[in-house]
Amino acid sequence: MAERAVITFFPVVFLFVLFGGKEVFRRQHIDLDGVPPISPNVFYLSKYAILAIWAVTIAQSWGAPLSFMQVPFALRWAGCVLWAAGFVVLFLGLLRLGKSLRIGSPKAPTVLKVDGLFALSRNPMYVGVYTTLVAATLYTLNPILFAIALFVIAVHHRIVLAEERFLEGAFGSAYQDYCRHVRRYL
Repeated sequence: MAERAVITFFPVVFLFVLFGGKEVFRRQHIDLDGVPPISPNVFYLSKYAILAIWAVTIAQSWGAPLSFMQVPFALRWAGCVLWAAGFVVLFLGLLRLGKSLRIGSPKAPTVLKVDGLFALSRNPMYVGVYTTLVAATLYTLNPILFAIALFVIAVHHRIVLAEERFLEGAFGSAYQDYCRHVRRYL
C-alpha cells in the first residue's frame, strides 16, 4: 500500500503544482509557455512520453500487469526510492525557478538561476526527470518503457543543449562563467 501511495502521490502532486502554478502565473500575466528549442513535434512528443511513462508506472503500482516478468522486491524498492528522489529534485527545481520557469525557451526576459540546486547542476529538473525515468524502468522492468525512456532522455539532452545556447545568448559571460563552475547534470 505504501508503495502504491509513493508511486501515485509524487507525479499527481507535481502535475497539480505545475498546472496550478501555470494558472497563478497566467493571472500575474506571466506566460509559462516558452518556445520549443527543437522541433515542436519532437519536443511535445517527448513531454507527453514522460507523462505516459509516469502513468504506466502508476498503473503497475496499482496491479496492472504491465511488466513482462516478476519484478524482484529489491528493484521495486530501488525504483520507489529513485522515483521519490527524482520528484523531490523536480519539486525543488520548480520552486527555485519560480517565475523564471518556462516550458521551452523563454519568450520574455528572464533571470539566470545559479543558487540552490542550480549551484550543483545547471539542469536539476532534467536530472529529476531522468531519475524518474530510470526509476520507472527499474520498477516495471518493461523493455518498451525502457526504450521510450531512452528516447525521452536523448530528446531532452538535445533540448538542454539548445536551451544552453539560448542562455549563453541571453546572459553571455555570466552564463559562461556559471558553466565553468557547474556541471550540466551532476
